[in-house]
Amino acid sequence: MTPKQGLAFVRRHGIVLQAARGPVPSLAEAIAGGPIRGSWWAHPKGKEIYKVADAISESEELLVCKLVDGKVTYVHRRLWPALVKLATRFPSDRLAKIWDEHTEGGAHRSKSLPFPRWVPDDVLDEAELLSEDAAEKLFAPSMAAPAVEGAKPATKRPTRSTRGRSTRPRTATKKQVR
Repeated sequence: MTPKQGLAFVRRHGIVLQAARGPVPSLAEAIAGGPIRGSWWAHPKGKEIYKVADAISESEELLVCKLVDGKVTYVHRRLWPALVKLATRFPSDRLAKIWDEHTEGGAHRSKSLPFPRWVPDDVLDEAELLSEDAAEKLFAPSMAAPAVEGAKPATKRPTRSTRGRSTRPRTATKKQVR
């Protein structure tokens, strides 16, 4: 699978787990051609899985978060307004945008931007126009939106004034999915 095909896989499904098993498709299992026993890193297609996952994680079409079962999840941009509208149904930490930065020493550093600070203005506008019923209908084919027991949900829907202006820094070396 190429990065372009990986992005198309997420676009088609809407919500996809990076590698875990769950109620939505797994990118790693799609690349492997079936269930993976043990760590995907040890799978014969582990390098391909990494290459595709790393490349699509940079796409501005995707939110990378831990929405599904606290595991790395890709959410396609077409579902962002519905996700924003239904935000109070999810733990706020699962709505944070996540990414890894590579240090000069070669290490990975996990970073995050809390919800709703990552939400673009046009998505906020679309979410305001969307009814909860319409948001559920958009979201439901990709996954149910259950409350997670014991987790603190987002307390309210974001507005431009509550969201702040900070965004993930972009670098000149950012990979583009083609």
